[in-house]
Amino acid sequence: MDRPSVVVMTDAIVVEGLVKRFGATTALDGVDLTVAEGSVLGLLGPNGAGKTTVVRILTTLLLADEGRAEVVGLDVVRQADAVRASIGLTGQYAAVDEYLTGFENLEMVGRLYHLPKADARSRSRELLERFDLAGAADRPAKTYSGGMRRRLDIAASLIARPRVLVLDEPTTGLDPRSRLVMWEFIADLADGGTTILLTTQYLEEADRLADRMVVIDHGRVIARGTGDELKAQVGGQRLELTVRRSTDLAVAAECLRPLAVDAPRLDEQTRRLTVPVSGGVDSLAEGLRRLEGTDVEILDLGLRRPDLDDVFLTLTGHAAEENGGGTTDDETGTQVPAATGGIR
Repeated sequence: MDRPSVVVMTDAIVVEGLVKRFGATTALDGVDLTVAEGSVLGLLGPNGAGKTTVVRILTTLLLADEGRAEVVGLDVVRQADAVRASIGLTGQYAAVDEYLTGFENLEMVGRLYHLPKADARSRSRELLERFDLAGAADRPAKTYSGGMRRRLDIAASLIARPRVLVLDEPTTGLDPRSRLVMWEFIADLADGGTTILLTTQYLEEADRLADRMVVIDHGRVIARGTGDELKAQVGGQRLELTVRRSTDLAVAAECLRPLAVDAPRLDEQTRRLTVPVSGGVDSLAEGLRRLEGTDVEILDLGLRRPDLDDVFLTLTGHAAEENGGGTTDDETGTQVPAATGGIR
């Protein structure tokens, strides 16, 4: 009798007990994670949490002080050359040659990967079509928009058909429309079977793209699981209302406190009150009843599930916010300007 085939998922990336120190600063403090072959892992954390240090170690750009890491079964220290041949890397800022055309950029990377010239050229044309850059193939990259450069950068990281793609905050600095387009490209790559490690501080990005997530803060893993599993750690629903006057927040909070299963959260800047509740729509109705007869002027009121912003705030005590035009160096914890470079 024929037996049903069993699909065994193997881990394309294995990280165990990574520790990295830079003087008195501990960038990583025992990080463990795995990425199943053909899946997307979202590595979440604010600037300076240690995400980029993990990426540098996995891509052979940095040596760990303790622990080990493997990519497609290859040790990142002892088999560094083979690891580099198996991965693609896109850093936080597009690393393209501004004076070469889009086609020339891709062809150059293909030749650096030792592809035969004909293969490098045909693969370049294929990727330019795939990333909607064929119309700009003969233009210098310096004439590209930020979103176009980002797409060209990711195309370059795929030139040698890597088994694993590492995307280190790939949508940093993009406008909302370009970010949505980039999400579509990344989702297509994942659907095609590429194993992806995605670092991000955009919680919506991880929720949309990642099969599983690992949250790190101050160099330590503080949570892991699917988006739904992480949200379940926060639990319940949120009664959320926005008032016209910030002075109304305290009054509304006092009225709704009997419904709360945890401390209400007030934000005077947005004039928003968030109350954790457990009664579903009944809580919404009861909340409206309790606010009747007060002078509180409500602009918006709703019931929602916790999102990943709530998860991060609950787990770390602070929000995962981006830092505008630069990034925070994991090594020093200081702000550094945007830069390009690194391996593909």
